[in-house]
Amino acid sequence: MDEALIATHVAELRRGTVVLACLCVLGEPRYGYALLSTLEQAGFEVDANTLYPLLRRLEKQGLLSSEWNTEESRPRKFYVLTEQGSSARAALAQEWSDLDHRVRTALEGTDR
Repeated sequence: MDEALIATHVAELRRGTVVLACLCVLGEPRYGYALLSTLEQAGFEVDANTLYPLLRRLEKQGLLSSEWNTEESRPRKFYVLTEQGSSARAALAQEWSDLDHRVRTALEGTDR
């Protein structure tokens, strides 16, 4: 087995889950580093150089809103789902569930 090839495909699979994971976690306001930590604790390996551009893209798409909090020792930008983001999260979660079911069904027919 070519481990590098498998690693490439695993990375592709994981990349597709990061958007849904972010939308799930951002039901309550979080700043970037806290989001990164929460995702890592949940088993998602996300680099900050990947996360912050993703957050900006999701905000530009109207799925997130952000607000600076300057009350603490240093300013932090907090992100939270918009109403459109909540709808997208529900739709993507349903699609994930359907996809999971189809993949599990396909795997039942293999020798694994």
